[in-house]
Amino acid sequence: MQLLLRYLIACVLYVEGYLDEQFCQIEDLQDEASPNFAEEVVSLFFKDSARLMTNIEQAMEKNPRDFNRWDSHMQQLKGSCSSIGASRMKNECTSFRNSCGDENAEGCMRSFQKLKREHGVLRQKLESYFQLLRQAGPAETAIRRGGR
Repeated sequence: MQLLLRYLIACVLYVEGYLDEQFCQIEDLQDEASPNFAEEVVSLFFKDSARLMTNIEQAMEKNPRDFNRWDSHMQQLKGSCSSIGASRMKNECTSFRNSCGDENAEGCMRSFQKLKREHGVLRQKLESYFQLLRQAGPAETAIRRGGR
């Protein structure tokens, strides 16, 4: 039951563009010895990404505008997004960095607002996902996930 639920929800998040194959790889590392591995990785991601977004926001409030600093902070966040497969967030990071390269502060602001929204939506979706998995109980060990 849990494996089917995991597969179905992850597929929906994948099709909707929230996650990519990297998230599936993280889940594949989960086993009996570390049954909450994916949830722990995601929890660390949200803690770290919130800190990085605060750093970006603080840098954007300073004058004069330092596009190199903005870009550097965003590169860190993009790496974190890539590491867990947060596809939509990663795309917004790229958009922000492109605006930095053009020294387009307005474009950076728009991308950052979208990024914050995507962060909130992804957090909500993944919290719901892990809550459903906990309610479904432990995964069956006889069935190997695959086919994604």
